[in-house]
Amino acid sequence: MSHLTVAALQLAFSDDEAANIALVEEHVAKAAARGAKIILPPELFEGLYFCTVEDEALFARARPLTEHPAVLAMQKLAKAQGVYIPTSFFERDGQHHYNSLAMIDDQGEIMGVYRKSHIPDGPGYEEKYYFRPGNTGFKVWETKYGTIGVGICWDQWYPETARAMALMGAELLLYPTAIGSEPYDGDLNTSRMWRRAMQGHAVSNCMPVVAANRIGSEQMAGATGEQSFYGHSFIADEWGDLVAEAEDWQTGALIATLDLDRARKHRAGMGFFRDRRPELYGRLAQDV
Repeated sequence: MSHLTVAALQLAFSDDEAANIALVEEHVAKAAARGAKIILPPELFEGLYFCTVEDEALFARARPLTEHPAVLAMQKLAKAQGVYIPTSFFERDGQHHYNSLAMIDDQGEIMGVYRKSHIPDGPGYEEKYYFRPGNTGFKVWETKYGTIGVGICWDQWYPETARAMALMGAELLLYPTAIGSEPYDGDLNTSRMWRRAMQGHAVSNCMPVVAANRIGSEQMAGATGEQSFYGHSFIADEWGDLVAEAEDWQTGALIATLDLDRARKHRAGMGFFRDRRPELYGRLAQDV
């Protein structure tokens, strides 16, 4: 199928898990009614973005894949609406904790799990306290509409993530996100560079990119101040042009119809994959 309608949800969340899941359910249903077949909610939508503080009590928010309320709800919803829902969640696997994504198909089945590879650590984004680096490697999934790759938030800054998924056969890249203000610098707004980095992935891999971010101000108990999330969710085509975008105050679903055949033709014609020189890239695999 050449044409694929996709959606990115931009929403504000509370610390009420049931209310957050219901909010996502509402907007997934609205996006499905508008023809979207792959619908991307933001990162860790089941609650407030809790990584602004380090509190061992918050590990209790993690659940196993088969027990997580957000995953179970999205499975039921995906089957009812006949859509794919890449679902971000806080995963507990034995004694380990991950920032994970369950790829849920249009029959409500889990196609697989991706665990976030790049884990940030800094003021307002203290994720290394909670999450182990992912051990799944990058993932792509073959859907009825094309092959998709999904990175999670901090993964979005790494061209290696996008290129690896493209080399694995991805035709569309998706990034669920929770990003906003920087507590150490009130004047720093990374929203423009955040977008441009992912638009660059679209350009250099000649494929569309979808990014879903949250909005609103949140404050976890124990935090010294609020964390404001800047939205600016978008859908870019294979040229990196924005075909749908939201401002920092808008709530709802961005919808766009993408032509994957056109992107495939463009990708072949540009020759970026033909002209790669992997024998020269050994330096990329060194950690010093």
